[in-house]
Amino acid sequence: MILQIIKNQGFKYFLFRVWYEFKMRSGILRKKFPSKTKPDIYISLKDWKSLNVPFLFSCRNSLKVVRVNIKQLESDYQKILAGSIQFFNHEWREVNDWHVNINTGFKYDITKHWTQIEDFSNEAGDIKYVWEKSRFTYLQEVMRYDHHFQKDSSEFVFNEIDSWIEENPLNMGPNYKCSQEISLRCLNWIWVLYFYKDSEALNEKRWNKILHSLNWQIKHVYSNIDFSRICVRNNHAVTECLTLYIAGLLFPFLEDSKKWLLNGKKWFEQEIDYQVYEDGTFLQFSHNYQRVLTQLLTFGISISKIHNNYLSKNTISKAKKLVNYMKHCCIGEKGEMPNYGNNDGALFFKLTNHDFADFRPQINALYGSVYSAPLYVEGNALEESEWFGVSYKELSLPISNELSASITSYNQGGIFTISDESDDSFTFFKCAKYRDRPGQADNMHLDIWMNGLNYLRDSGTYKYNTDEQLINYFAGTAGHNTIVVDGHNQMTKGPRFIWYDWTRTVKVNVSQEGKEVIIDSEAEMFYSLSQPVVHSRKIIKSRPNHWLVIDTVIGKEKNVPMVQSWQINPDFSDMIVIKSFNELDEEINLKKDRGYWSESYGKMVEIPSWQFVSLGNEFRTEITISPIS
Repeated sequence: MILQIIKNQGFKYFLFRVWYEFKMRSGILRKKFPSKTKPDIYISLKDWKSLNVPFLFSCRNSLKVVRVNIKQLESDYQKILAGSIQFFNHEWREVNDWHVNINTGFKYDITKHWTQIEDFSNEAGDIKYVWEKSRFTYLQEVMRYDHHFQKDSSEFVFNEIDSWIEENPLNMGPNYKCSQEISLRCLNWIWVLYFYKDSEALNEKRWNKILHSLNWQIKHVYSNIDFSRICVRNNHAVTECLTLYIAGLLFPFLEDSKKWLLNGKKWFEQEIDYQVYEDGTFLQFSHNYQRVLTQLLTFGISISKIHNNYLSKNTISKAKKLVNYMKHCCIGEKGEMPNYGNNDGALFFKLTNHDFADFRPQINALYGSVYSAPLYVEGNALEESEWFGVSYKELSLPISNELSASITSYNQGGIFTISDESDDSFTFFKCAKYRDRPGQADNMHLDIWMNGLNYLRDSGTYKYNTDEQLINYFAGTAGHNTIVVDGHNQMTKGPRFIWYDWTRTVKVNVSQEGKEVIIDSEAEMFYSLSQPVVHSRKIIKSRPNHWLVIDTVIGKEKNVPMVQSWQINPDFSDMIVIKSFNELDEEINLKKDRGYWSESYGKMVEIPSWQFVSLGNEFRTEITISPIS
């Protein structure tokens, strides 16, 4: 497996990881990240205010966010005051302790240095349940409530921050384990510092306390940045680099601000260049993580403009490509995108009351920051843009130029779509050649939408730390609309987020002649079998409401079963007809099995999984959908 890791992620990664683990176990990192520091003398609160270092807004009175009476926001605000927060943007739970996992009751030991904390433990459970409140995203909802209803909750806000600082000694316990979590906490504190800048609740003592904590947390991020940039290299690295850049801009009076600014900006631009492919897709192969990147880019671009410290042309170009991909795939009637790839419920900056599954506010904000025009104007679609300080030259919507039954290829990300105006359908297909770490074994997955509704869909994610069977279902091949050979995943599952035997041999051809559109693909997979096989999938869309899917497996041993699965949206099961035939043109019996659907992180329900089982080498499958009239 060591050779697999080196092959997939490079020798530099392997050497760094080995050295990092040695430093963790030997105690070298404990010395690098101190738990006690000498008192520092910082700029006074009065002098900070007089500097008037610009943020997205200078204070609450300078905001240009249109006030709206949002009943849901008022309800959420009352829940937060009562001690609850919304976990993963779907479930309200009461939290009374910064260190207790509310699911398992496990309490982390804050006398342990963060290097001694296990982030994957059966006893402790999923550490994300501890991290969620310490992100402080909920303070943005309080801030928004105060703006829209013209109230002042600053005492509550600063009491929450005071409590966290008192109960989380520097570099001790679970809340210093992840540099991205630290970064998000710092960014959310910065938001409320500026919003409540002129509040009486922000006194000299609190200012020094918060600034001291911010300074040392950002020092932590800077000192540990190589781990994210070499070992993780995904949205974690982007978040951390952006935080350094923003901290360098906003706190020029701190001793390390210059190197935070220069290196943070440089690294942020490098990460965007590497992580956003030329076709606008993203190396994490996940729509929700791509939305995370969308918000981070909007934040970075907006604040760089305010400070006349502009990001590179290449970064803006990548932002345009990314948001155009997102726009293309945002086809749900309520702003949804296919639930593709890992989805941990992340929405770092909750600046609207739109449903979590609605991607439009985030797409709108980034689109506006690079094109100076919105994509959506109805409802409260502009609020996030306004919080980020995005200005528009005009409010006219761009004109769509999509053709009937048109196919769009995103070859680097392995995404292929068919947009058919004749039946208002959207076909989303994944077949990727991996050059970066995959999150799920979901190649050949097929999502089908019609009239903005998702009929055949991806199962989602559920949890990163749960029992092996559920991880294998959601992250593995069984939870996707494709085939499983002899019960095996397309790739071999390693520990935690690791996959071995990455899919690398891939061919995809697309063609269109008249009304017939064809995606013809093949990939070598299933290396955990006695010998790998080639799975080819041809998708033909030639008439409204109908899809023909031909799956062929080459190299499979005789009498080895293969299962073709379809994850059905139960709301529309009566409108879906699927028939499959083998290579002898014999109809295969439909088996209705139990599947799972995870709309949000930590949430799971049973759904029907329609399956066809064959000992042969081919499925010829016809899918017919009768849309809601």
